[in-house]
Amino acid sequence: MFPIMPSALPGADNFPVSFVITSTADQERILEFAKQIFAKAMQAHIFQFGDIDTKIDQPQAQINFDHDKVSALGLDMQQVGADISASIGGNYVNRFNIEGRSYKVIPQIKRVDRLNPEQLKNIYVSGPNNQLIPLSTVASINHKTVARSLNRMQQLNAVTISGVPAVSLDAALKFLQNEANKILPRGYVLDYTGESRQLQTEGSKFLGVFLLSLVLIFLVLAAQFNSFRDPFIILLGSVPLAMFGAGLFMFLKMPFGQFFTDKWTTSFNIYSQVGLVTLVGLVSKNGILIVQFANELQRQGLTKLAAVAQAARIRLRPIMMTSVATVAGHFPLTLVTGAGAAARNSIGLVLVGGMTIGTIFTLFIVPSLYMLIAKEHHEKSLMDIGWDDTPEDVDLTPEMAPALAPDGNGNGWKK
Repeated sequence: MFPIMPSALPGADNFPVSFVITSTADQERILEFAKQIFAKAMQAHIFQFGDIDTKIDQPQAQINFDHDKVSALGLDMQQVGADISASIGGNYVNRFNIEGRSYKVIPQIKRVDRLNPEQLKNIYVSGPNNQLIPLSTVASINHKTVARSLNRMQQLNAVTISGVPAVSLDAALKFLQNEANKILPRGYVLDYTGESRQLQTEGSKFLGVFLLSLVLIFLVLAAQFNSFRDPFIILLGSVPLAMFGAGLFMFLKMPFGQFFTDKWTTSFNIYSQVGLVTLVGLVSKNGILIVQFANELQRQGLTKLAAVAQAARIRLRPIMMTSVATVAGHFPLTLVTGAGAAARNSIGLVLVGGMTIGTIFTLFIVPSLYMLIAKEHHEKSLMDIGWDDTPEDVDLTPEMAPALAPDGNGNGWKK
């Protein structure tokens, strides 16, 4: 026995993997292909536990009429069907009252006479001239096994393979897809439900969300720096390096055997994706500190090289303080064990690895990009000029010249 963690968003499915095979073919035919795919998955140790929802183990008895005999005896099939339905159907035909209470009238043979399908041959049906003819004269009973339930999806017959994966959910679904493409003939459609469907529909949207976060950060920085160059320097000098550091901890697992780095690795899952988006905002502040201070030093008269070199040295301490605090705050997530540890480990490893490697390389890459892309800031902006810069020897207050007498035209005064 092993515990199963329920989904964070409960749904109708009990297991993470829910792989649906749909087709217009019979349920039995679809089940044959589903069993082949499931067998391949079990041989590859994809599932800790797995099952197929369709079970063909329900016994069923079918009454087959010999239409030649029915015609020879002059029987009416509508009347025969009504007699059989009245004998074993269990439908009520009327109600009657006893002492003020209403009861249903249900015509049906005794229970002891309908315990097994073979007893149905002893039922009599109405023939011509109200003669009673045993059912065994015109019909035979065939026994077969059918599915417990006929499952359908998107108006097609469906068989679902479900289970708890021994690998990541994404890897399990990809394995099932590959095997299905090899085994299934044309005309079969693959679908998903529950967590598997959510992963297939929303798991591929990470790239769009990640690009949107970059665009938003770029626009906010462009508004603050009043420039498109400075935000480009900040993002280009910090984000790719942080992504590289986070990627090392997601794909560092060795392909052969057990290795000491296995416990410090994670997969590209929804939690690591959240960590990558968060990492973009955290690592950008290192470049902001260097670029903003270098611009201020240029306005004070330093050259671009001297300004960025001095900014990197002076801003080293606040960059290290904030980065070390961020890494130390998220490092306990990498040590979590027990239920739900995989989610916390994924976020912790991405943030710790990305911030550590991104911070180290940012101190060297951002100054280099600043020298190549940044513009000169030697001239002082209007916001940097205060009232103290106004020359004291210039009097801007207007003076009225003395007037001696009015002119005769009413236009003012004249000397």
